[in-house]
Amino acid sequence: MSNYNRRDFFKATGLAALPALLPAQTLFAGNKNEFQPPPAEPVVKLFGDGEMFDGTGYLEQLQAASAKQLIKADRYGIGGAVEELEKKFAVITGKEKAIYMPTGTLANQLAIAVLSGENTKVFVQDTSHVYRDEADAAQSVFNKRLMPLVKNETYFSAAALKQAIAALDHEEVFKSGIGCVSIENPVRRKDGRMFPLEEIKLISEYCKANKIGLHLDGARLYMASAWSGTSVKEYSSYFDTVYISLYKYLGASGGAVLCGDKAIIDKMPHLIKIHGGNQFGNWLNAAMALHRLEGMEERLQQSIARFKEIMNALNQLPGLNITAYEGGTNIYSMQLPPAIIPRKFADTLQDKYFIRMPVPDDKGNCKISVNETLLYRDPNFVIHAFKDSIKTALT
Repeated sequence: MSNYNRRDFFKATGLAALPALLPAQTLFAGNKNEFQPPPAEPVVKLFGDGEMFDGTGYLEQLQAASAKQLIKADRYGIGGAVEELEKKFAVITGKEKAIYMPTGTLANQLAIAVLSGENTKVFVQDTSHVYRDEADAAQSVFNKRLMPLVKNETYFSAAALKQAIAALDHEEVFKSGIGCVSIENPVRRKDGRMFPLEEIKLISEYCKANKIGLHLDGARLYMASAWSGTSVKEYSSYFDTVYISLYKYLGASGGAVLCGDKAIIDKMPHLIKIHGGNQFGNWLNAAMALHRLEGMEERLQQSIARFKEIMNALNQLPGLNITAYEGGTNIYSMQLPPAIIPRKFADTLQDKYFIRMPVPDDKGNCKISVNETLLYRDPNFVIHAFKDSIKTALT
């Protein structure tokens, strides 16, 4: 912000919350994919999908973003960084239009409601966020009846969907109509496992042929894309609407974006308003997401490559085993060697090497996650940290 004094900056943007005197530190320096550690001691986090910033760190990131391009405020979601973010995600997903949403739950629920129209039945995964984690909003607020398929599994097949729909004719007396189908990919409740692309294609073809709306809960879609090699745009092409989170891995403190045809998205501003989601200013989240979005796909690929090197080395250690889940993304299963005190191992990693991870159970089992914080440290540093922590934690 060297070209602006504090008063000029606030006057130009209408913002009054971004400190102008913070140190000019950024995760990105020079080349957009040249990754630099955050302020102070870099912390590798073997949990979650990406970096999460505290108050000071968040403001430093916004200042770095503003140094590249002056951040402009929105007004009730119109203009500024929000409009820029919406246009960018429309291009990324290949959809006609995108809109900022205050939460992923609202994005899912409004998409399902609009796609369904007056019809009430909505087919979902039994393990999906829509079915398990959204407080029965579809039923209690939107008068939709969720129809879960395949108990406790990551996904349902096109054949299972067709069978369930065909059965309605003789299983139900009143024909309330099929609203839409909702798919979560990847699935949080199933350790980040993916919905197989071939089944998505078959379901999409069936839904299009039968004029059934198809929604994608893609909160972590970038994880599915990175681990499967299928682009975000291709995944999106099979769906009528797509929701992507802004805080899972883009560093924002909240928010979501919903993408789809213009006719669908144009209905959303009114629905957001009547459901209490119309906020005066959304630029904090939009600007952060825009800033972190740049080069993210490349950084995820670098993180995957780095973790493979680390995993291959650690799996050579006696008794230590890190394995990927079948059809998984960034979550891995880890088994520590026997005779290890799990808490002491995790504490040593954190206190001595600034590597944080879930504390293993009393048998040495835990789940670890791969994200771009791995880029803060050289692989050899992480490998040495594990070896030393194992040695320290031996009983």
